[in-house]
Amino acid sequence: MSILPIVTYNDPVLRKRAEPVESDSQELQQLIDDMFETMYNGQGVGLAAPQIGRSIRLFVIDADAFTEDDEQAEDVGPLVFINPDVKPANQDTVLLDEGCLSIPGIRESVSRPEVIQVSYLDRNFKEQKRAFTGWVSRVIQHEFDHIDGILFIDYLGSFRKRMLKSRLNAIHAGEAEAAYPVASKEKTDSATA
Repeated sequence: MSILPIVTYNDPVLRKRAEPVESDSQELQQLIDDMFETMYNGQGVGLAAPQIGRSIRLFVIDADAFTEDDEQAEDVGPLVFINPDVKPANQDTVLLDEGCLSIPGIRESVSRPEVIQVSYLDRNFKEQKRAFTGWVSRVIQHEFDHIDGILFIDYLGSFRKRMLKSRLNAIHAGEAEAAYPVASKEKTDSATA
């Protein structure tokens, strides 16, 4: 397994709607292993393929760290979502802080549906359909946004965005510190030229 560099705020790949995964392959399975390794190395609970520069509809999560202190929360372990579809299960929403490995050092409150229904292919390309709630639901929604080209900061009001502008500009310029490998500014600039 390899630890892959994470692309950061304003990289064009984070703003694209990702393409469906067409088929299983040894390369895909290796990518999934590398994504878990990268996520754990960054102390994250989710990672979408666009965050490592791959514009495909794939993300991995392991939100059990959030559920350890909640006796009512279900541990689901590491999960792989290929070509997922996410729908709110009801109108209830919850406001909680979120962060993102692609936006190091910034956490903001975001309102999201509390319960979701997810249809997806698992790692073995078996169709799955199940409901998720709590932290697991939030992590899935955050990662699902990534494959649609949406960042959690897109949910913030214009005032909060203005307040974060200098910090976001520092991330874009490659000046933000992260405790994990990030794609170099030069690499992402040359890839988009």
